[in-house]
Formats: sequence, C-alpha cells, structure tokens
Amino acid sequence: MTALTLSTAAAPGLRADAIVIGVAKSAKGPVVAPGAEAVDKAYDGKLAGVLETLGAAGAEGEVTKLPAPSGFKAPLVLAVGLGPVPEKDTGYDTEALRKAAGVAARALTGSKKAAFALPLTDAADAGAIGEGALLGAYSFDAYKENGKDPKAKNGKAPLAEVTLLGGKPRDKAYKAAIERAVAVSEELNRARDLVNTPPNDLNPESFAAIAQAAAKEHGIKVQVLDVKALEKGGYGGILGVGAGSAAGPRLVKLSYTSSKAKKHLAFVGKGITYDSGGISLKPAGHNETMKCDMSGAAAVFAAVVAAARLGLEVNVTGWLALAENMPSGSATRPGDVLRMYSGKTVEVLNTDAEGRLVLADALWAASQEKPDAIVDVATLTGAMVLALGNRTFGIMGNDDAFRTALHEAAEEVGEPAWPMPMPEHLRKGMDSPTADIANMGERMGGGLVAGLFLREFVGEGITWAHLDIAGPAFNEGGPFGYTPKGGTGSAVRTLVRLAELTAAGDLG
Repeated sequence: MTALTLSTAAAPGLRADAIVIGVAKSAKGPVVAPGAEAVDKAYDGKLAGVLETLGAAGAEGEVTKLPAPSGFKAPLVLAVGLGPVPEKDTGYDTEALRKAAGVAARALTGSKKAAFALPLTDAADAGAIGEGALLGAYSFDAYKENGKDPKAKNGKAPLAEVTLLGGKPRDKAYKAAIERAVAVSEELNRARDLVNTPPNDLNPESFAAIAQAAAKEHGIKVQVLDVKALEKGGYGGILGVGAGSAAGPRLVKLSYTSSKAKKHLAFVGKGITYDSGGISLKPAGHNETMKCDMSGAAAVFAAVVAAARLGLEVNVTGWLALAENMPSGSATRPGDVLRMYSGKTVEVLNTDAEGRLVLADALWAASQEKPDAIVDVATLTGAMVLALGNRTFGIMGNDDAFRTALHEAAEEVGEPAWPMPMPEHLRKGMDSPTADIANMGERMGGGLVAGLFLREFVGEGITWAHLDIAGPAFNEGGPFGYTPKGGTGSAVRTLVRLAELTAAGDLG
C-alpha cells in the first residue's frame, strides 16, 4: 500500500521523483493553483505560460510533465488539471482535488516518491488529496507473471510514497484526516481486490475465511453459517441460489460494537461470487465479468472493517449473503418455490434474479436485531444501469428522509447516486398464484420492482434503504480520476460516511 505523510518542507529542497502541482482552467488560459507558489517562482512567475505552450488548459484529468527548475532536488514537475477555476473565495471542491490526486498517482506509476503541492487549505482538503492518491495508486497484479516482482520484465510498481506539502503534521485535525484517508482507502482497495479475484479462487467458503481473518485482526465478532447451519435455520433463499454449485453458500455476520454507541446500523451485501444465471443461463457475452456480482458484500465487508479501524461510536453489523449461482442437476429451477427465512414463500420465475433471494434472507436476519436502520448494497439489476448509466448508483427506501440523507452522504464523498421511486402499482406484478410472492414482476421498471421485492423482507417499522450499484461496481472501460479498470469499491465510502454521521448524531 502506498505510504501517506504530511510535510511542511518547501518543494525545492524535497527529495522526490516528482512534484505534483495543480493547474485550473479559466477563460484567459491555464492558472497555476495555490500550493505551487514555490514552483511558479522558480519559473520566474511564468509557469502558466510554459504550461500553455505545452498544450495544457487545466481541464479535469489532464496531465502535463515538464523538467523541474534548476535547484530543485526533484527532477520532474507534473501538472494535473483541476477543472474550472472556482468561484471567488469558495476554494477547490474536495472531489476535484480527490480526482486530481488520483490522476497524478496513476501517472506516476513506477515512481518511489512524489510530493503533492496541490491546493490545501484545511484538513478536509488533506484528507481528499490523500484519499485520491491512495485510491489512484491502486493496482491488481496478483495473477500476472510479474505480480510478485513488480520490477520483473516491464512491470511497474504503484507509486510507493505520497507526501502532502502544506500540511500540518502535528495538527490533530490534519492527522485525523490522514488516518481516515488511509483506513478508508486501504479497506476500499481490499474490496477492489475481492471483486477482481477470479471466481475459481473466490467462492463463498474462501470469502468467509477472508472475512474471519480480517475480523480477528480488527476485533470484530464474526459468525459464519455454513450449509448445515443454513438448512437448520431455514434460509431457503440463500440455499436455493447456491443449490447448483459444488461450493456451498455461506451467511457471514460481522459485528463491530462501540461502548459509546447510541445507534445500530445494519449493512447487508449481495455476495454472488459468480453468477452464471443458473438454469436461466445468461446469454453469451454476459458472463465474463460476473465475478463482480459479490461487489455489494465486498463493500459491506470493507465498510464494517473501516468503521472498526476508525473507532466510530456506532454499532455496525455487516451481513454477507454468499453463494455461487450455477446450473446443474441440483440447481433451483424456474417454477420452484422456496420457503424463505422469514417464512414467506417465493416462486422463482427466473433463476437469474437470484440476488434478491439471498438478500431477502439476510435482510430478515438483520431485521431480527431491530437496528435503527438497514442498508443493503447489491449489483442487482441491469435495469438500473439502463436508467442511470455506468457511474451512478440508485437509492431506494421506505423513508424519504433517510433516502435523502444517503444521497447527500454519497455525493459528499464523491460517489454519484440518484434517488429512485418505489411505485406501489408495480408490486402487483409480483403476485403469484402458487406462492406468497414471485421473484419477478413487470419488465419495465425492473430495478424498481427489485426494490419492492426486497422491501417485503424488511422488519416492520425498520428504516431501510437499498443501493443498486450494478452500474459503477465494475469499470469495464479505461481508468479515470482515482477509479481503476475493474473493481471500483463502489458504495464503501457512502456506507462509512453514513456510519460517521450516525455516530455524530447527525441523522436523528
């Protein structure tokens, strides 16, 4: 993991491979951002002109490299675009700083140390820059020939060390911001690793073992229900989805508790370690990335561990509903009826609508503890991707104020999200002549139908929200900002922020 430190050193005398500065876009051309005054001075105050000559405009994501001025111990200056110059006295948006730091970290892959001289006016800026750099420096090379030796052949190791210039190493707020950035980023990157791990190595049993190891390390209580325990408990949804696989399902409960907690949050994650669609087999071209169908469980796992590392004064319970959805002679068939943990029966019309089945059991289990709120996270429906695209997740819930609070928390940490409705008329489409409810309803509005199905398994009177991260959980395109190709760790930061706000008493 990339190291992160604060420094009051001046840029010219700092030994590093590169000095990172910000450049913003204005109507008159590029503008050197605050934090780079010493660098600009070394160019006789003409750095903006030099950058413009090199083609820089200050657009978001833009990278311009130039030799460091005479007298600098670092050989390279890397100018990264921040986007438009902010309005007077508002300062740079923390997400702009986070993205810029991520772009810079990616551009400096193979470097040992970089000094970031980006605009840094308070602890929040330091945290955003640090988080962006740590997330941008992420790489997943475990399965490449040079994975164990980054220097082998043409392999390049991620940026090894980031120093934030202009920070206050002894200031409590700055230190706390950096510690938070490290904890959240490391756990988010752990979630990315899980999402990127091939399904022949990550199945329900091995995922549960990883959770057990992390729980032991961070003082989190853990309980794992294997197939026998699930059968004894009557978890028909999880068992039904996992019935076709040689790798049996698991339900993992992670419990972080604080002696000072006044509230209890429950996070529930969909953990389909591979989704073939089951008997309702996915068509060709839709299977290759289905290792990512456990992204919700990875996010919940990471958020609980992050809460423990940060010592948040709130109780957080994570439920990981783990199964592999495969076709075989023992697999659940379309037309089968499953008796869920809640006692309700579900007619399975489509075995590829399996995520809602494992979540239903986990939601009911979470409800039995009467938490103050439940949030489930899942790569649940292609319909949500059609509605919101590849970078925005949908939020549904049974409480408008809570849904709004989650939306605001997501936007605050830089995770694009959008509130979605739960139209009551769509519930009728799931009526079944055979069972209490079917796992499919109307085709149009499929993402909303899934949310209505999940609502059926939330305990009465419990505040609940559902995050459908099917779009942003796995990036099949090129990297951008601090987001890599592959697993993204979507929703981790939203869940952590929700836990922080709850601990602070800001959610009522």
